Amino acid sequence: MIEISELYKYYGQRRAVGPISLAIADGEVIGLLGRNGAGKTTTLRILACDLLASSGTVKVAGYDAVESADSVRANIGYLPDTPPLYGEMRVREYLGYAARLRGVSGKDLELRLNDVLAQTGLVAVAGDPIASLSHGFKQRVGIAQAIVHRPKLVILDEPISGLDPAQIKEMRGLIRGLAGQHTVIVSSHILSEISETCDRIFIIRDGEIIASGSEQELTAEADTGDRLQLTIRPDGDLSDLAALRSLLEATDGVSDVVIEESTSGEWQVKLKTATDRRALICQRVVEAGGGLLAIVRIARELESVFLELTDARVGVLSEPGDSGEEASA
Repeated sequence: MIEISELYKYYGQRRAVGPISLAIADGEVIGLLGRNGAGKTTTLRILACDLLASSGTVKVAGYDAVESADSVRANIGYLPDTPPLYGEMRVREYLGYAARLRGVSGKDLELRLNDVLAQTGLVAVAGDPIASLSHGFKQRVGIAQAIVHRPKLVILDEPISGLDPAQIKEMRGLIRGLAGQHTVIVSSHILSEISETCDRIFIIRDGEIIASGSEQELTAEADTGDRLQLTIRPDGDLSDLAALRSLLEATDGVSDVVIEESTSGEWQVKLKTATDRRALICQRVVEAGGGLLAIVRIARELESVFLELTDARVGVLSEPGDSGEEASA
C-alpha cells in the first residue's frame, strides 16, 4: 500500500527528515510516535503530497508521489493537525463540498454523505453550523471530510489534540472503526493513544525512524536485561539501608538500585540487571541475614522504551504543524 524509500527533507542545510524507509500493508493502523519536533508532521505532509521531499521516493497504492501526485491525492484522506473547516458552513453542506472537490457527485454523493455522517456520529448535528460545534465534534467533521470519498489511505495528524477524556475515548473507537476499510496512519506524541489504537508503531526521533513493531515487539527488543522488585525486611548485616545498597551495588551485573522504606518498615527495592541475576541476589541477601520476602520481575512498558529511545539524543521542542512553523528536526 505504502512504500517509502530513503526519504529526506532539508530546509537549507538543515535536515528536517531522513533517512526514512518503511512499508505499510493494506488495512493496517499505523502509529507514528515521537516528541514534538521529531518530524512527524513534515513526514505526513510529504506523504499527503502537501510538501515536496528533497530526495527519496514515496509510493501510495502504486502511484509515485511526485510523478503521479494527483493519483496519490485521490487515494488519500488527510486530517492535518488543524482541520480545514469553514465555521459558517453547516456540517452536511461542508461535507458535500469536500466530497465534490474529490469528484463525488450525483446519487453517490448523497449515499456517501449519509454513510459518513453515521460512521462519524454526526447525524444529530448535520444541520448545525460548524462554528457552533464543540472541539470534539469539529474533529469528527475533520475525519469525516477525510473519508467521505472512501480513500485507501487515511492520514490523521494529532487527531486527539485538545480533546477531553470522554472525547478521546470516542475518537479512539472511531479510529479503530476505520481499520479494515482503510489503511490508517495516526501521528501523536501521546503514547497511550498510539498503543491503544495502532497495530504497529514507528518511533521517530530527529527525523529518523529509530524503532518499529507492535507494542510487544518493541518492548521485547529493547528489553536486554531484567528489571526486578524486591521486598526485604531489615535484619542481620542488612539492618540499615546503606548496607543493603552496598551489597546490591557490589553484585555483578546489578545497576540502577532504588530503595524506599515502606510504612511497615520493610524496604521496597527496584533494580536492573544485565542478565538473570535473581538466584545470586537472593543468595547474597539471605547470606547477609536479610529477610527476603518477595522478588518479582517488572514487565517492560512501552513508555520506558519510548523515553529511553527518544532521550538518546536531544531534539527540538516544537515541530512544524505543532507550533505553526515550517520545519524542524
